Amino acid sequence: MDFHDTPEEEAFRSELRAWLGEHGDVTVPDDPAARADAQNAWHQELHRAGYIGLSFPTEIGGKGRSPIYDAILNEELGRAGTPPTEGIGHLTNALALFGTEEQRRDLLPGLMSGQVRWCQGFSEPEAGSDLAGLRTRAVEDEVDGESVFRVTGRKIWTSFGAVADWCFLLCRTDADAGKHAGLSVLLVPMSTPGVQVRPIVNAARNKEFSEVVFDDAVVPVANLLGERGQGWAIANQLLAYERGPSDINWISRLLVQLRRLESDVREGVIPDTPTTRARLGQVYAELRALQVTVQRSLSKRVRGVLPGPEGSVDKLLMARADQTFGHAVMDLSPGETLRTEGLDWDLYVWSRAATIYGGTAQIQRTIVAQRVLGLPRR
Repeated sequence: MDFHDTPEEEAFRSELRAWLGEHGDVTVPDDPAARADAQNAWHQELHRAGYIGLSFPTEIGGKGRSPIYDAILNEELGRAGTPPTEGIGHLTNALALFGTEEQRRDLLPGLMSGQVRWCQGFSEPEAGSDLAGLRTRAVEDEVDGESVFRVTGRKIWTSFGAVADWCFLLCRTDADAGKHAGLSVLLVPMSTPGVQVRPIVNAARNKEFSEVVFDDAVVPVANLLGERGQGWAIANQLLAYERGPSDINWISRLLVQLRRLESDVREGVIPDTPTTRARLGQVYAELRALQVTVQRSLSKRVRGVLPGPEGSVDKLLMARADQTFGHAVMDLSPGETLRTEGLDWDLYVWSRAATIYGGTAQIQRTIVAQRVLGLPRR
């Protein structure tokens, strides 16, 4: 596919760059507690300017454009050094695909604008990689004549759980069904009595992750997304949407940082040695491999093909590129970078989690082997 801009795309990119020139003086705070709020404020500003939901259907508040426009937005945000948009594409698409008309009407506007914040309740202390083995259960009951679910269980590594208004909760609604067949998705307000959030401080000094405990939390049956027992299919479609145009932002951001390393070599900040050149070349090769693969995935999205298990290849390459870059920065930078807490250090330690979050590398390889290559399970 030809990824040079069409005249219409070139005009959009120019308009976006001009807007970022006026409004893009946004920096990521070093204070970890302020980062999530700063990113949310930036997302809301982008939404007001009309840059959120570019490829979403107009009937759910989007612009109805090609996914290429989302890719251009993410590329330019990375190039400008501004925070990325909040990761809402997978939740938005799941609500649009599986939600009732009422759910879409009531929940999508706040999600897209960033005024209502969401978290994703998937992983559990004893069901991380084996997501289908989760134990959080939702038992149907009746309260004051209304059909409800009583939810009990624990979720962990819940991103932005401490600031979220809603939780996209994967839980077990049928204990007698097979472990994949008995799962459903509930849309749970975080203000529900019985929902307790316990922030987790990670190595990057922030509280992005939380443990969320559900202690007999009562959720209306009307908050069921899709059909009962459809949770595994919804979760797989949602996870597939995590890959795609949003990866362009990560690639663009790392390429900008790579150029800075190259500049440091030219200016003598980093010694110009064969080892340095080899390390920078390795980083470039990893990023270029990721870029080409993501462009291939994006071209399928442009043709209207729903994302599928091939996204696991993108995730594996993204994690490898991220960690290769992080190692290079730490190895080539002056020694004080290793001893000082700050954004450089945070980016490095965050890269160490790239092979875990969003599905471990081992699980991604299993998906590629079984669902992409068709290899036998044994």
